[in-house]
Amino acid sequence: MTPTSSPALPGSSLDAARRGRELARLADGAEVDVLVVGLGATGAGVALDAATRGLRVAAVDAHDLAFGTSRWSSKLVHGGLRYLATGQLDVAHESAVERGILMERTAPHLVRAQPFVLPLTPLVSRGQAALARAGFLAGDLLRASARTRRSTLPAPRTLSAVETRHLAPALRPTGLRGGLLSWDGRLTDDARLVTAIARTAAAHGAHVLTRVRALELTGDGALVRDETSGQELRIRARAVVNATGVWAGGLVEDVRLRPSRGSHLVLRSEDLGRLSAGLHIPIPGETNRFVLVLPQGDGRVYVGLTDEPVDGDVPDVPDVPETDIGFLLDVLGSALDVTVRRADVIGAFAGLRPLLDADGPGGRTADISRRHAVLTSPDGIVTVVGGKLTTYRRMAQDAVDTVVAGRRLTAGPCRTASVALVGAARPAALARLDVPARLVRRYGSEAPAVHALGLGDPALARPVVPGHPVTAAELLWAVRHEGALDTSDLLDRRTRIGLVAADRATAEAAAREALADRR
Repeated sequence: MTPTSSPALPGSSLDAARRGRELARLADGAEVDVLVVGLGATGAGVALDAATRGLRVAAVDAHDLAFGTSRWSSKLVHGGLRYLATGQLDVAHESAVERGILMERTAPHLVRAQPFVLPLTPLVSRGQAALARAGFLAGDLLRASARTRRSTLPAPRTLSAVETRHLAPALRPTGLRGGLLSWDGRLTDDARLVTAIARTAAAHGAHVLTRVRALELTGDGALVRDETSGQELRIRARAVVNATGVWAGGLVEDVRLRPSRGSHLVLRSEDLGRLSAGLHIPIPGETNRFVLVLPQGDGRVYVGLTDEPVDGDVPDVPDVPETDIGFLLDVLGSALDVTVRRADVIGAFAGLRPLLDADGPGGRTADISRRHAVLTSPDGIVTVVGGKLTTYRRMAQDAVDTVVAGRRLTAGPCRTASVALVGAARPAALARLDVPARLVRRYGSEAPAVHALGLGDPALARPVVPGHPVTAAELLWAVRHEGALDTSDLLDRRTRIGLVAADRATAEAAAREALADRR
């Protein structure tokens, strides 16, 4: 196989030069059919949906692709088991269907099956274990109803104590009765999914513009500011979609949200021993909530997550309070034989869920429905809120359906359930690629092009941080093809080096070198 340094999908490259050309075109008065504000998973999904229906699309974000909630998830593509347990059958089925679409059609290179072990410790009663077992079997029925193949998601089963500790040796053996093995969808990286969606939209003709802040929305466009130059311009559009997540209420009146904070810890893998599976650790006193332990394959493990209401102004980057860190460490300590101390926490991150406040204040955010909603303001602005990462595609479809009907746009039907994202290919084809498996999991069919950069220059093949696998070639690829404009784009979103402050400081010089080489 001959290495290539070109993208797998023609027209999908995003870079500073393309951004400048497309922004100038809009400044000159070019009208689009749909203007999307917000480039998280939902906004990028709206841009892709509209573009593949033949509509002219511009999508803007004040910061970067996946700057907000979409990069702070648990990196899971859920099948809806939690919603099934709370009686939200429609949400559960929708989640299972969307999981299957991602795993088998649109992004099999970024989403794969993840095994999880629920350890049956003395804190888990036999009644709770029976309930969990029944839940996992119901989740498997949900998989079948969504027509996801058994080869994609294996069946759940009961484990012996020996099998349980084989998969997770860090578990405390005293009183361990065994475990429950289940499977769900797992993203290589949520921010990489958003990047793939946005680039696929660009390949279908959408203008994808980061560092463009919407100052004012109207039914026929928006006043925006280019954050790199300070220039203000008006983008003319026949329809406007507000997909800014937890910030949606700041652009459109009467959109009421109750943000919920989900915090995660970042630990070194060696602190938890060899984990061959993720862990579901039951939260004491809760019947359907767990702390998740998620090995990342890059020397790090994520532990999350919380579900706490957030009051006041919404920050650009949420802080993780010490109370959340203490809570997660306490639950972790209830099941592990190793002691994880506060000093072992090398990083932390939190995302804010944009939950729709349909019932007013009061009650727990954990009890608010994860259903999404598409709202239309009196002047015709369409806002899509609620939902979750797994169902981004369906949220986008519903938003574009509303726009097309409300503005009487001429458009084809939704196609995104079968539109493969940049890098997607059949698993057998990906397995034949003669490049490191880690690159295939992150770049899919583009992995040979990324690898070729390192073959051409050995300096690019070296990791930019000792002990972390990301290479300088990956940073350069992000600048040339994935729309990265500064060091934070490179270290905090195209890669996740920045989650650990010391690693981020080490990688700064390599990031600046990549930005200087835009050829």
